[in-house]
Amino acid sequence: MDPVTSAPPPSRSEGRRRSRLGSVGAAAIALAAILSGCSAAATPPPATPTALVAAATPAPTPTPSPTPAPSFPVTLTDDEGNSLTLAKEPQKIVSLTPGTTETLFAVGAGDRLAAVTAFDDYPAQVKSLPQVATYTGVDVEKIVGLGADLVLAGGNGFNPPDQLAKLRSLGIPVLVVYARDVPGVLHDIQLVGQAVGESDAAKDLTTSMQAGFDQVHAAVASLPTPRTFYEIDTTGAIYGPADDSFIAGMITLAGGNPITTGDPNKFDIPLEKLVTADPEVILLGDAAYGATPKIVEGRHGWGTMTAVKTQAIRPVDDIVITRPGPRLVEGLRDLALAIHPEAAAALSAIGGGASASPGATEVASPAASPSASAAY
Repeated sequence: MDPVTSAPPPSRSEGRRRSRLGSVGAAAIALAAILSGCSAAATPPPATPTALVAAATPAPTPTPSPTPAPSFPVTLTDDEGNSLTLAKEPQKIVSLTPGTTETLFAVGAGDRLAAVTAFDDYPAQVKSLPQVATYTGVDVEKIVGLGADLVLAGGNGFNPPDQLAKLRSLGIPVLVVYARDVPGVLHDIQLVGQAVGESDAAKDLTTSMQAGFDQVHAAVASLPTPRTFYEIDTTGAIYGPADDSFIAGMITLAGGNPITTGDPNKFDIPLEKLVTADPEVILLGDAAYGATPKIVEGRHGWGTMTAVKTQAIRPVDDIVITRPGPRLVEGLRDLALAIHPEAAAALSAIGGGASASPGATEVASPAASPSASAAY
């Protein structure tokens, strides 16, 4: 993907800016892959006379099944095209993105986490783990000292490439993930599952998530698609989804018509262009940082927009909507509910898809914890 050429400036939290951009990088959303759903199981043909005879014949003594082939060693290719071979199942895993941390817990490998980032907030167990990364970089020395045998990192510059290269030079396997669209999230969950020896759990998880995506879309598919602007930030300029970006794809899947910047590599949009686009719904992804409907209503030049006139300005939880991990079904459901409150009954019946782990507590309120908005 080309680098973002116009990104939100440092605002209330630089870590939040880097994380949010990581999750909304420009890419075309493959909606067909999401909406296609699971294939129906084939119906067996009627029994033929031969089949009936065979069924009546005593079955031979079963022979022992062959031992399943071991999962390791395994060779994988990450989202940046790097190939790595893992000789055995990793036991000391370092996660450098909150999304991969949640995935590890969801597939049953959370107990092998050796360290996480300062952005990690879910599940509650992560708060007691050592932190080896902030928005300023990665603590290579600390990761080496922990004896890490696998590092899961974020692409598109979320983790500094030179520091990841340093880890590789020291013999530590590094797997980089960067989901450019919703299908990419499912792919990355399965990739992480392979890397940690939990392929079956990862497959079960993504199957469940796919079913959840299908349910959300079905609940809003027959409704109108209002022009929807997702506000990422308004510190300095106005920032929203780039063309073909992750958030734009999520809005489409949730039953909205996304208002984008007009460029796949830019996240800033001039006020004049936003006014012309005339959003019918405004979603405040920056609600955790002080943005409120009242503030939006009072902004100079915003009063002519349909969403402002009809008070269709709605705060949303940016974390679950933009973090590429197992709670994305919950995020899509919440996004659809914000766009289509009239579908509340149908949407409320849809489960969150995948919690990070049994008994995990809910994420702390972003308003009380600024680092909680790191949505990558």
